[in-house]
Amino acid sequence: MASGNSALPSTMKALVHEGKGDILTLKDVPTPQPTPGSVVVRVLAALADANIPRILSGEVSFFTFPIPFVPGTRSVGRVASIGSDTTSLEVGQLVLIEPFFRARDNPNLQILWGAFDGPTPASKKWTADNWRDASYAEYAKAPLENVWPLNEEKLCVKLGYSIPELVQLAVDAVAYGGLRGIDVKAGERLIVTPATGMFSGATVGIAVGMGASVIAVGRDKKTLQPLKDTYPDSVEIVQLTGDLEVDKKAMMAFGPVDVMLEMSPGSAAKSTYAKAALGALKQYGRASIMGVLPKDVEVSYFDLVFRNLTIKGQYMYEREDVRAMIKMAESGVMKLGKERGEVVGEFRLADFEKAFAAASKNPGVGKLVVLTP
Repeated sequence: MASGNSALPSTMKALVHEGKGDILTLKDVPTPQPTPGSVVVRVLAALADANIPRILSGEVSFFTFPIPFVPGTRSVGRVASIGSDTTSLEVGQLVLIEPFFRARDNPNLQILWGAFDGPTPASKKWTADNWRDASYAEYAKAPLENVWPLNEEKLCVKLGYSIPELVQLAVDAVAYGGLRGIDVKAGERLIVTPATGMFSGATVGIAVGMGASVIAVGRDKKTLQPLKDTYPDSVEIVQLTGDLEVDKKAMMAFGPVDVMLEMSPGSAAKSTYAKAALGALKQYGRASIMGVLPKDVEVSYFDLVFRNLTIKGQYMYEREDVRAMIKMAESGVMKLGKERGEVVGEFRLADFEKAFAAASKNPGVGKLVVLTP
């Protein structure tokens, strides 16, 4: 049941982007107020995504946003104030905010809160009018649909996770959505290409929690090895050579491959490992494509037909994926933090430049940097 609101301060500290390069300014701004269908959350930890400065500077040109705006995509906090129609959240409750916002009356209108106002005029207007300010602030307003209660007793007391470690859940939602989208089952063998990024690397721990065996693929064995060390009985690693046939045979060396999840960054445009992984799939193999490669991947028409392959594009996740993923973490089946080989760096809001520098130097799997407003 919802409980009464506590008084919010009239102003708060926030990192504001006003359209000048990748510059953020720490400013005093009005504290958001709850409206029907929303809650205001006191932000305790927000992901310092290394991509945010690149998005703000225009380097990632596809990602647009209103000006001015407060960035920040993924966070954990406590409910500070609720809208009049809130029935299940309570003030003081620990919650996760994830950024895949969809309009209630049109689920095809989608944005990534705090980073991307969507590809259409309607999505851009919706963002500017309602959701231009995100979680790099002391308080953030978000739709009820994107604010998820967390069982603090289980996660923080019984399992011993810190608040910053829980931010990983909002990263995990992306990978879990891809795995659920191709119905990964316990006992199946999965290739992850590449397995060294923030999102793709998260796929490994989640898949192991789901009961799958994982072949983690990447160019740098040193980056892959911690995954093998963390899950010695469930993970095999393949260091890429750049030779399509050699890499394909290496991926097939551990037995029949049921599924693959491809999450290549744009910088991997010249890579061949996605094609190699597709070639390694067994009959009736399934593939989830979630990356942002700027070029096409050639697929054999005859392979698709005669090997009965299923290839599914996947953008983000569904609401039920987030709910199921949180339950996995609360049950202890899916590990977080140190149990998953992860290290968290924490920075105050005023030290955002240091936070993004740390995130840029540690962009891969197992490294999480957060701002703690």
